[in-house]
Amino acid sequence: MLNRRAMLRAGAGLPLLSVLPASAWGAEHPDTVVDAFVRNAGFQGVVMLGRAGRADYVRTVGYADIEAKAPARPDTPYAIASISKWLTTVTVLKLVEHGLLDLDAPLTRALPDYRADTGARLTLRRLLCNASGLPNLFIAEAKADPTLLQADLTTAQALARFGQGDLGFEPGAKFDYHPVNWIVVIAAVERVTGLPFQAAVRSITLDPLGLKATGATDAMLEGAAPSYRTVTPPERWRNDRRPYLAASGGYASTAPDLMRAAHLVFDTDFLTGQSRRQLTHVEVPTEDYALGGRVRRLTIQGRTVPAGWETGRTAGYRLVLGHRLDGRRTVVLMNNTALSQKTMDQFADALLGAEPRV
Repeated sequence: MLNRRAMLRAGAGLPLLSVLPASAWGAEHPDTVVDAFVRNAGFQGVVMLGRAGRADYVRTVGYADIEAKAPARPDTPYAIASISKWLTTVTVLKLVEHGLLDLDAPLTRALPDYRADTGARLTLRRLLCNASGLPNLFIAEAKADPTLLQADLTTAQALARFGQGDLGFEPGAKFDYHPVNWIVVIAAVERVTGLPFQAAVRSITLDPLGLKATGATDAMLEGAAPSYRTVTPPERWRNDRRPYLAASGGYASTAPDLMRAAHLVFDTDFLTGQSRRQLTHVEVPTEDYALGGRVRRLTIQGRTVPAGWETGRTAGYRLVLGHRLDGRRTVVLMNNTALSQKTMDQFADALLGAEPRV
């Protein structure tokens, strides 16, 4: 039987990189923060800090594969869960830039065969901020029939089965976070590009950004960290994701790829200025939710600093991609042992030097 503390001690000497002098880190060196989180929360996984897309601090702790005693590495792929929504949104914004999609046009412009009454009221903006009003028919069916997650449905089949229910509220009136919104987004992307969704994301976003280690989890990347429900004893947690669920949570990536992506998307001209403003405009203030992710306001050295805040939580995977929108710092956290997402956020806050949120 593996003991969590013994496992973490075993991983404590694994790859460590800090290319800045201790004086550059301010009041608290990242090692101090990481050591405390490992001690208090049992963290294992990857910690990466950097700026301009390049890491200047990397720490790995414990095992990516517990049974095989394969250590977590800086380039270990993890399922990134809802950070997939952010990559999807970037893809949609590129299509908006090319005039193929419109965030605020009736959905029926992109999907002429969509249900006419609701399609006239729905927009991509409301889908991308999880405020569409569509009911979550997918989760209702999945609870009734767990084998649904092993069923191969086409996008058209998934859209017809889950994506055309009666609206539960006027689009934009409430936040309702579920995958059906993103099944509809997949259908729109496929319709206007003529490509399968994953091929569109690859050609429009992943390849131009140079994200060579990022791909869909239904063809899980080689060497990827499995998901765990428990560590002692180790119990794996399945993470079935069919292609029609890729947009909401179907991708895997590495810490270097995510750090690179955050810099290029938020800080450079990969997106136009208008698209970057759309990406970081909070649509649902009660949730800090913009399009495909959150924008949090951190207090750092007495100043308020907005940060793009992408989080991922599915099965045992827990991730944070936090990027200061002033371009000064990025943090990437990757874990596969079902830690609390709230504590992961607090860990990221501390690494960025932010004051604890009340």
